[in-house]
Amino acid sequence: MEIINGFLDAVKGIYESSGLVNLNWQNYAMIAISCVLLYLAIKKQYEPLLLLPIAFGMLLVNLYPDIMSPPNVELLTQQQADAAGFNTAGHAAQVINGVTYYENPTYGGLLYYLYQGVKLGIYPPLIFLGIGCMTDFGPLIANPKSLILGAAAQIGIFVTFTGAIFLGFAENEAGAIGIIGGADGPTAIYVTTKLAPHLLGSIAIAAYSYMALVPIIQPPIMKLLTTKKERSVVMEQLRPVSKLEKILFPIIVVIIIAIFLPDAAPLVGMLMLGNLFKESGVVDRIAKAAQNELMNIITIFLGVTVGATASGTNFLKLDTIKIIVLGLIAFCMGTAFGVLFGKIMYKLTGGKINPLIGSAGVSAVPMAARVSQKVGQQENPGNFLLMHAMGPNVAGVIGSAVAAGVLLNVVG
Repeated sequence: MEIINGFLDAVKGIYESSGLVNLNWQNYAMIAISCVLLYLAIKKQYEPLLLLPIAFGMLLVNLYPDIMSPPNVELLTQQQADAAGFNTAGHAAQVINGVTYYENPTYGGLLYYLYQGVKLGIYPPLIFLGIGCMTDFGPLIANPKSLILGAAAQIGIFVTFTGAIFLGFAENEAGAIGIIGGADGPTAIYVTTKLAPHLLGSIAIAAYSYMALVPIIQPPIMKLLTTKKERSVVMEQLRPVSKLEKILFPIIVVIIIAIFLPDAAPLVGMLMLGNLFKESGVVDRIAKAAQNELMNIITIFLGVTVGATASGTNFLKLDTIKIIVLGLIAFCMGTAFGVLFGKIMYKLTGGKINPLIGSAGVSAVPMAARVSQKVGQQENPGNFLLMHAMGPNVAGVIGSAVAAGVLLNVVG
């Protein structure tokens, strides 16, 4: 009989600790959403390197919420310790109002500790280090005017920032929401951890989702705002860029931005350091490590832990819907302003600039540049816009980091 009772108690304990008892409808809804994101990452290959770990982190935290639980220290009196069968030997003790309490520590979940790299703002700059090692600023150096297009695409950030305040968000929350328009996941995460960490799950998922959907969202806007003649413009080949120019560029950029906008220095500094690794040609081992091993490890940690912030109780709120809608507006406006400024440059240069490259001013590198190339070739099969679009594209990376610095300075 004792064996049967023991077995039944064990089954009861397993049941009471299972998700059947401890999970709510929000958790199950988020599990379904995470499965949809996994489908998009695996089947549709929408930004799989980030969308897959984010979706799986979301799945984990909603199946097992304690994986993100923080550490806790329970204080027990000697009587409480004895009743719980807790051996106080070797445990730290503290005296409060004449009573001795013994510390009974409980360790946090695995992803809680990995998440500290996000919370402390460590992972996003390291991602930028890897991006810098993989980025060629040659098209931007060869055509400095493309910097204007990269800056124009950031206007959507500040318009959405104003709209978020109008909808009732606090200034710090509005700043974090607006940065989604830059289509730069690491920057969005970095700004959100500084301004509104409680919105991190919603903002990160919105930012990376829209980055993944660049080939779907951008083309209708690009075609709506341009004529067939404008889309068919064939641009002149870019001039060759010397090695000296490529070496001096990251040094000059970081000096200027760090002096005038110190809050952007961590992101821009790491981006330019990575690029200097690449262009200097004297630290190949470091450059390869930064763009491969380091980049891959940080991407895993960043993606999984950011996804793990999207628990059902935190994510399924009215504010989340507002954030997703505002993020889409920000991204669409960034694309639109880039194209509109491209049209202005088309007029000013007598038709030498194809306005489509303005859409690449959002910093989804290199996907946005590829979209410019694809839409241009649909109108003119002999049109090759990729390298021209890479100028505004890499300018958008710098522009989103600068916009982040402005927001941190203004509302941080």
